[in-house]
Amino acid sequence: MSETLKTGSESLKTGNFITQIIDKDNESGKHAGRVMTRFPPEPNGYLHIGHAKSICLNFGLAQRYQGQCNLRFDDTNPEKESVEYINSIKEDISWLGFDWHEEPKFASDYFDQLYDFAVQLIKLGKAYVCELTPDEMREYRGTLTEPGKNSPYRDRTVEENLQLFTAMKEGKYKDGEVVLRAKIDMASPNINLRDPIIYRVRHVHHHQTGNTWCVYPMYDFTHCLSDALENITHSVCTLEFQDHRPLYDWVLDTLGTAHPQQIEFARLNLNYTVTSKRKLKQLVDDKYVEGWDDPRMSTISGMRRRGYTPASIRNFCERIGVTKSDSVVDVGMLEHAIREDLDANANRAMAVLRPIKVTLTNYPEDKEEILSIANHPKNEAAGKREVPFARTLYIDEADFAEVPPKKWKRLSLNGAVRLRGSYVITCDEVIYDAEGKVAELRCHYDENTLGKNPEGYKPSGVIHWVSAEHAVPAEVRLYDRLFNEEAPDANHESKTFLDFINPESLTVLSNARLEPSLGNVAKGQSFQFEREGYFCRDLTKEDLVFNRTVTLRDSWAKIEAKGK
Repeated sequence: MSETLKTGSESLKTGNFITQIIDKDNESGKHAGRVMTRFPPEPNGYLHIGHAKSICLNFGLAQRYQGQCNLRFDDTNPEKESVEYINSIKEDISWLGFDWHEEPKFASDYFDQLYDFAVQLIKLGKAYVCELTPDEMREYRGTLTEPGKNSPYRDRTVEENLQLFTAMKEGKYKDGEVVLRAKIDMASPNINLRDPIIYRVRHVHHHQTGNTWCVYPMYDFTHCLSDALENITHSVCTLEFQDHRPLYDWVLDTLGTAHPQQIEFARLNLNYTVTSKRKLKQLVDDKYVEGWDDPRMSTISGMRRRGYTPASIRNFCERIGVTKSDSVVDVGMLEHAIREDLDANANRAMAVLRPIKVTLTNYPEDKEEILSIANHPKNEAAGKREVPFARTLYIDEADFAEVPPKKWKRLSLNGAVRLRGSYVITCDEVIYDAEGKVAELRCHYDENTLGKNPEGYKPSGVIHWVSAEHAVPAEVRLYDRLFNEEAPDANHESKTFLDFINPESLTVLSNARLEPSLGNVAKGQSFQFEREGYFCRDLTKEDLVFNRTVTLRDSWAKIEAKGK
């Protein structure tokens, strides 16, 4: 990877409390004007929209100050990690438009140094090997209102602790049998300082170091020292680590290393959304969704497959801002960001999702026309496309009503409507199948209405269509929000987040008909299907499959308004 950020990436356009801190540091010469950040994901799942905010913040800060941002994998828990997750994380960050400084780094790169730091703490009398069971350790730890009790192993000599820690490293203990703890203060009001575990035994293969190690450092010990070893200046993390900052500072101060500044910000919370990795993994493992990249998932890979663009996600993260106060962001803001992007940049096309056959009885059977239709109504530079027109067409079943309601703006029996970019047609007869469903509409067209208004009557509206003979068959997947509860992750009596899965989050239409220009488009290419929404060709399917990214308008707002 190059050492510079991609020039096309968005960054922080406006200041916030973190940029104010950095500005003051630069003014005082605290870091000699240097800004070094890092993004430290644990490779135990796919990244989600919450991570996107952190990615945009950390890489954006580096870009704003002409600094550097490291990608560092926090790989201290190999039982739950995999190379698959590592590769997906790298792909997501690159897709969002960011590049990292030098090669990706791993906490496991520092296992030798981290072990030496632990030995140094023991020699300073600041760490000890403890044999309390997990249940005993919880009992000794105390509560938020009561202090903890010292472990009976807390006063072991330095020599004894060094021997025991060496034995841990040499594999002489079983998993969970002993741990190394920092010796801080069991009476501290901050429970994180009550002699936290900094090393534990795990006889498990590591995806980067193999079977070299059977002791692994804990996150709170690893993270601060990794920051120090990489000369990070500003260690930006979410608010749940605020209570861990005293431990971050204690480790670095006690060992006398470089001391990056930890700064916390509010994580991204979206309504109608779950972002817990554990719960996302449960959705995958229990097959509620197709996989981590299911377009209904809040993962970056799922959003990419659904048709979200890097720019829309970066703009969304910019708009919600960076604060120290937890809040819930309306997912409608995210949907607005992609609508805004695709409205400006996606070409238009016609797709009939639920086709009804239309026969133009007065159109010659052997005639065929090629109509020229604009690719984008607001962008002449997008050019035009050729769309065939013939005697037999398809329109969508939702665009016809034999007995139309008031203010009906589509086709009805004896009513007229304009076909997009084409002629005005009038419905003369309805043909039904054996089940009583509409099978065919027999209409006549007004040959004098191509590009001009009819004389003596007014069509009720404009609808889309495709030529039956030239149409391309495709599968269209109508994706919607995965959850129908605003706070699926909240505490609900006798219910879990799984009880709020939206049964209409996916509707598969296998008989859609598309205009021929869509037959050979690239995977991932987005379009506005006129009057239907924004769609993109699926990234994973070889067959012609289009996924709905988002509707043209916020239909959920209407549903909620009716509910109130």
